[in-house]
Amino acid sequence: MRPYSPDLTPPWKKPKPVPEVPAEPGLVVEDPATGFCGAVMGCEAGTVTLEDRHGRHRVFPLAPAAFLLEGRPVTLVRAGAAPRRPSRTASGSVAVPGARARVARAGRIYVEGRHDAELVEKVWGDDLRIEGVVVEYLEGVDDLPGVVEEFAPGPDARLGVLVDHLVPGSKEWRIAEAVTSEHALVVGHPYVDVWQAVKPSALGIDAWPVIPRGQNWKTGVCRALGWPGNTGAAWRHVLSRVRDWKDLEPELLRCVEELIDFVTATSEA
Repeated sequence: MRPYSPDLTPPWKKPKPVPEVPAEPGLVVEDPATGFCGAVMGCEAGTVTLEDRHGRHRVFPLAPAAFLLEGRPVTLVRAGAAPRRPSRTASGSVAVPGARARVARAGRIYVEGRHDAELVEKVWGDDLRIEGVVVEYLEGVDDLPGVVEEFAPGPDARLGVLVDHLVPGSKEWRIAEAVTSEHALVVGHPYVDVWQAVKPSALGIDAWPVIPRGQNWKTGVCRALGWPGNTGAAWRHVLSRVRDWKDLEPELLRCVEELIDFVTATSEA
């Protein structure tokens, strides 16, 4: 039996525990890994959305000691939330307990909307932090060529873009074809909305309903499935049923993994 060895470290030299702070709307915090500073806009499904002074939004995970409040580390929490430490990440990668987020790369991954960002964060968030990849959403891709030109991707600042409904002949397909930079990669899944990338079995339904063209897809889905008409609440339900990569369709898995590989690829000398 190993003899008892008391801790003789003076109290003033022991590290202080990081305080937990409720993620209340309007609370201003900073993500030290990226330098993004903003006010809490919403907190759900293990993520928090921040808005900076320019009106830009980013989604971050509710990870331990992940934010700075008035310059001091804090852990943002939701009521009743308890941190878990799985042996693998939600994407299936081997988890690295205690790993610190890498300083953000110059490269980025853009997705179409907030729901896309939240889903990517929930499944790939641990991998993205370790790789130093930031995900931002665009609120649509109609001006994607201009967005790419403004970003000015290069060998050490690659840009990956995830597009909904990227099928030959679609409007999204034509927009993606207009992006010609060798340092930008546009990929997409065939679904009208990222909701459909969640397997029906994860939601306890047989299939996603077919909504006639000309109707709002999300509203039509809620009506067809007998869900309340609040599409925000419906999305929170959908996202809450996603546990890991096994609850997503292979088409989305392929796209996101391809984008991460592209953005993190080492440039050749």
